[in-house]
Amino acid sequence: MTMLLGRGYAAVNYPTGMNLGGDPSQALIHATTTGTFVISLSSVDLGQGLKTVVAQCAAETLGLPFENILVDTADTDTGPHCMGTFASRGTHRVGNAVIMAAAEARAVMLDVAAEELEVDAADLETDGSGYVKLKGSELKKIHITDLAMAAHFKHGRTISGRGIFMKEKSEVVPETGEMDPDSCQAHACTVADVSVDDETGIVEVLRMYSVYEIGRALHPAMATQQVEGGAWMGMSHALFEATEPYYPARDHGPKDFTEYLMPAAADIPEQHSVLLERPAASGPFGAKGIGEMTANAPIPAIANAIFDACGVRLDHLPFTPERVLRGLDALRVDS
Repeated sequence: MTMLLGRGYAAVNYPTGMNLGGDPSQALIHATTTGTFVISLSSVDLGQGLKTVVAQCAAETLGLPFENILVDTADTDTGPHCMGTFASRGTHRVGNAVIMAAAEARAVMLDVAAEELEVDAADLETDGSGYVKLKGSELKKIHITDLAMAAHFKHGRTISGRGIFMKEKSEVVPETGEMDPDSCQAHACTVADVSVDDETGIVEVLRMYSVYEIGRALHPAMATQQVEGGAWMGMSHALFEATEPYYPARDHGPKDFTEYLMPAAADIPEQHSVLLERPAASGPFGAKGIGEMTANAPIPAIANAIFDACGVRLDHLPFTPERVLRGLDALRVDS
């Protein structure tokens, strides 16, 4: 038995959004009587952290603490329109819509504060701690809770805003096929180190190095978790998951989770992840999409690492021990 070591590389670029007749998402925002700003969406958080990121976008735009933001994803019957959570579009589309809505609400907020403080709205600023204050003064200020109460019960004003982000559909140029199918492109590279047992055919991923250029990481910790979770998914596709091996015939598909193999905690390799920031002009605070691309590059990186280790070029998923051994046998016959 020989443990063969190999290293593989793979790079990917991935679009943000799609060319679907505008691909729009909308957002509504309003202040309650206590100064909590409620963001109403139909956009779905699948666990990728959309609610956290759009709350950050609203807090930054309003100039208020993150704790003053409440995100209500409601449902598609009651919320403003969203095309959906796909195409790595959530942060980009919804973030832009929320920023627009929050900017409109901020303008109303400053108008009410100007009336309360008897100053010009253009001379006001937010300090990030919950106060609207006169520029250059620490004495002339009002807290958002008092301001919201005054807006509702004294001035009869609704502190609210509307936002929509839409990228106009790009029609194909018939002569050249030219079009603009997305809003921006994110980029990534994965390096995988593997060992291959030439007696059993078992492949073990030892280390994975991931570098992602995602415009701007609005929440670096969550973005890193997404990269490493995607690396797990890619490794699972590469080495374990065989959902319908003989599709469209489904006789040999897994019947339950005892037959559906996935890597467990002990199978997770050592991971090193780096985020690069090259802000996108169209993104909220420069952000691009990151979601789906994180599971892409690990698969070919592992395939290339197996080839580097033992010379077997595998092109069908998953890279099972049987396929590795058949590949090694074929190499011996050819030699």
